[in-house]
Amino acid sequence: MQTTQTMAEGLKREFKVVLPAADLAAKLETELSTLKDRVKINGFRPGKVPVGHLKRLYGRAVMADVVQNAVNDANRKIIEDNKLKLALEPQVVLPENKDEVEAVMEAKADLQYTVALEVLPQVEIKDHGDIAIVKPVAKVDEKDVDEAVERMAKQNRSFEAKKAGAKAADEDRVTVDFVGRIDGEEFAGGSAQDIKVELGSGSFIPGFEEQLVGVKAGDTKTIKVTFPVNYGAAHLAGKDAEFDVTVKEIEAPQAVAIDDELAKAFGMADLSALKDAIRQQIAAEYEQHSRRRVKKALLDALDGKYDFDLPPTLVEQEFGGIWAALENDMKTRGVSFEDEGKSEAETREEYLGIAKRRVRLGLVMAEIGEKAGVQITDEEVTKGVVDRARQFPGQEKAVWEYYQKNPQALAEIRAPIFEEKVVDHLLTQVKLTEEQVSKEALASEDDEAEAEAGDKPKKAKKPAAKKKA
Repeated sequence: MQTTQTMAEGLKREFKVVLPAADLAAKLETELSTLKDRVKINGFRPGKVPVGHLKRLYGRAVMADVVQNAVNDANRKIIEDNKLKLALEPQVVLPENKDEVEAVMEAKADLQYTVALEVLPQVEIKDHGDIAIVKPVAKVDEKDVDEAVERMAKQNRSFEAKKAGAKAADEDRVTVDFVGRIDGEEFAGGSAQDIKVELGSGSFIPGFEEQLVGVKAGDTKTIKVTFPVNYGAAHLAGKDAEFDVTVKEIEAPQAVAIDDELAKAFGMADLSALKDAIRQQIAAEYEQHSRRRVKKALLDALDGKYDFDLPPTLVEQEFGGIWAALENDMKTRGVSFEDEGKSEAETREEYLGIAKRRVRLGLVMAEIGEKAGVQITDEEVTKGVVDRARQFPGQEKAVWEYYQKNPQALAEIRAPIFEEKVVDHLLTQVKLTEEQVSKEALASEDDEAEAEAGDKPKKAKKPAAKKKA
């Protein structure tokens, strides 16, 4: 085998490879000799089939495997000899001339091909001791615990029908039939019967519940609302609608005692145990907010500390995924680049920056994790798959089998686990201090951190819907 490096530009390498015909012929003979002990051909005893006969029958197919294996072996040797870490699979360009290909397949000519490689940059791990991160923390207020218990009590309360002629008040439950129309035409999903609407719950379109306050059983009423601009169904988002409503029943909520019996209804031993569980859940939510803030600050610090050439194709692939997601989101929500106040070119530049950040941080985190010996156990991967399967009730078995049969999908489970472990490792090296903040500040700043971190594309805004006169 002869190899000649023909290009070395940035992170791109290209080699010309020559595999001698004699070597290919020798490998072909070896494969055919091995094959004669395995095949059964009429007229020949096992193991006694002449190699020449096998060559006439299977020579071309076997030679194709020989060539493929020889190319793979040659590429592997190039990578090992040059101590390269690949960003992508080698891109092999084989000869296209028919006569040249036939000569190679008959082992009468050398195989000459080129292989293009894109390598990973060498990332020199730096000292992270100068990184200072403030972790915002919030205490669980007992008022929030009590309010959570009250909400649970409301969910567990019963309703009793009001007397004839009684008007619906806030927190009452109203049973209605309705028919929805947009521009005078009924729309799919806009009609229903015997729907129970709990006034003040905010579970219906804004304005719908409020207009039912004061109605009586037997009343009919036309309710006018505007669908939110971010409504799940794109064809309804921002649209004005009218609902012809028939009121069938008014029910008033009954008082529910907040005591041990309430706690038992939720599977707890007593009220104290219920409050403890709620307190722990709120604390866990606060910790998630804090973790995201800390991780965002850490990634920002790493992004500012490291600067190196990035594999172009990796950046292109990352950008392609981000851009496709953005275009799909914009199409679903019916927005344009102008609605965001930027041209398509400006938006592309912004999202290219996000793609570069992702690739850069991914390479840095991978190198840090490798140097630190970060490992992922089978148990952790299994737990990750189980957690993912639980997100699809009734399809757990199918999801489990999907991940077991798809190594690439399984890698998507491993990646975030690895990343979180590397974050944990880095947090032992940086200067981490805590700062007490309010729960409102923790939540709002966490939302900002998530939007600005560069880990997720920002959603385009939809212009406010114009209301009809």
